[in-house]
Amino acid sequence: MGHPDFRVRNKIFATLGYPGDGWAMVKLNPEQQHEFVKTNPDTFIPVKGGWGRQGSTSVVLKAAKKTVVRKALAMAWRKAAPKSLTAG
Repeated sequence: MGHPDFRVRNKIFATLGYPGDGWAMVKLNPEQQHEFVKTNPDTFIPVKGGWGRQGSTSVVLKAAKKTVVRKALAMAWRKAAPKSLTAG
């Protein structure tokens, strides 16, 4: 797709550079997305359309705090990873 993505067992859980430079995307569940958007509205924005309703969330990197993005990435990884990797 022309931009880097991050995968666990071949499932994408985050991307960089989409929709353009300075942006990222994390695949959260809708409840997680709601919480990140509510508490960090300058950083997290739901992706438009069906992907966004399913939890795909754009990240404005310039406004992002490392600790908050790290938490979102961990949640996205856990959502995409098989149970055998997340147990424990």
